[in-house]
Amino acid sequence: MWKNASLNPSIRPIPMEPTESPSSPRASASPDGPPHSGLLEVDASVVDDIVTLLSEGQRGMVLNLVADLYPADVALLLRRLPDEEARRLFRWLPPELGSDTLAEMEDAVRVGLLQGMAPEVLVDLIDALDTDDAADVLADLPDEVALQVLPDLEDTEDLTELLTYGEETAGGIMAREYVTVSPDATLREATEEVRRSAAEVDELYTAYVVDADGTLRGTVTLKQLLLSAGSVEVRDIMDPDFISVAPDVDQEEVARVVQRYDLVSVPVVDEGGRMMGRITIDDVVDVIRDEAEEDMQLMSGLTGQEETVDTAVQVSRGRLPWLIIGLVGSGLSGTVIGAFEATLQQAVVLATFIPIVTAMGGNAAVQSAAIAVQGLGAGELWLSDAFRRIGKEMLVALLNGIVVAGLLCGTVALLGLGNATALVATLALTMLAVSLVATTNGALIPFLLTWLGVDPASAMGPFVTTLNDILGLAIYFLIATALYL
Repeated sequence: MWKNASLNPSIRPIPMEPTESPSSPRASASPDGPPHSGLLEVDASVVDDIVTLLSEGQRGMVLNLVADLYPADVALLLRRLPDEEARRLFRWLPPELGSDTLAEMEDAVRVGLLQGMAPEVLVDLIDALDTDDAADVLADLPDEVALQVLPDLEDTEDLTELLTYGEETAGGIMAREYVTVSPDATLREATEEVRRSAAEVDELYTAYVVDADGTLRGTVTLKQLLLSAGSVEVRDIMDPDFISVAPDVDQEEVARVVQRYDLVSVPVVDEGGRMMGRITIDDVVDVIRDEAEEDMQLMSGLTGQEETVDTAVQVSRGRLPWLIIGLVGSGLSGTVIGAFEATLQQAVVLATFIPIVTAMGGNAAVQSAAIAVQGLGAGELWLSDAFRRIGKEMLVALLNGIVVAGLLCGTVALLGLGNATALVATLALTMLAVSLVATTNGALIPFLLTWLGVDPASAMGPFVTTLNDILGLAIYFLIATALYL
């Protein structure tokens, strides 16, 4: 029996699995602090020492220093080294550590390290990786190199299939390594199958029950295998209610599913329900981090693809379009001010409040947009919630606008600026109107972008903030022309 998941018709329920992470031989714990990796902490002094040893060709000493590091720490070290020294150290690493480190690297760093490497060396490195990581490495290689390496890999067929899926889809992040058992097998036979597969499957949480044609019928946890009688058949204890995802589901949707149902792995199935692969929690954590970083960049007016290791030209190419958009928007704001030049000449005091008006609109829009973006990203808000959300934000804008207008107008009245009565009325109406318009825009645009298939985080970029500046200034000068002059 399938249970329906609310966000995607290709999602089906799966039992919650244990959350313990496998221990690492490099991790040690003490009663006075958290687990730590190895004996070496990567910092500036360590980087300097290793650069010196690399330049002197001290391979043994270098390898002794990095021997107890986690692959993630080695990846951090390689990232901090100059390019030539990083390539040298990577070529010195033992094959197993080199492969594990490769999986922990950012794409740009990985491309630089693999540049010019012999195809047979690449084959050895990639063969030691899980298929999902191996597919990522192949995707980073130049096409001609990838085509040369692919036929010589052990998992050529699986990798060829994985490379057909989008990089940010369930198919693009799934691994082909998983344990399957027959529903007719006894638990003793299933346990033996788990033991046989242990060498190939690193993170082992659940055995997937598939029938003769590969259709996923249920799941069996390791706890069930260990605690049930060996003579019992798998079909008698398997859980037929599970969540699965289709290979074309966006990776952000996969992350939401894993978070919502407290999973540590989720199977990927085709349209007929046949098992294709699985996505584990370590990949989901990477997805959550990448999506959060992308959203933060979009909110800051970046492309969402910038990395700290990018060259100056790459960074400039990603930022420049948004700066040009901001320049055009600022020019339009200036045009609005110029259109009311006569108004400013008659009442120069109005220019004093231009920064206040633009700041008020920008802050109000960012506040409402942030909540809308967060809710849409987490699946807590749907497109059907748009009008309800906008109505609530307008009420909030009205309340906040009254308070802000009261504070500003009270200050103006005390200072006696210009024609105080008319100026107070102008500012009061402006603060209310700008607050309402900017807050409504901030709440509406994320829903509109989602409907258009665009990341709603773009709603907090320079285009939208500049739009609120233009609208806010236009409202201000129209009200001032009507009431103050």
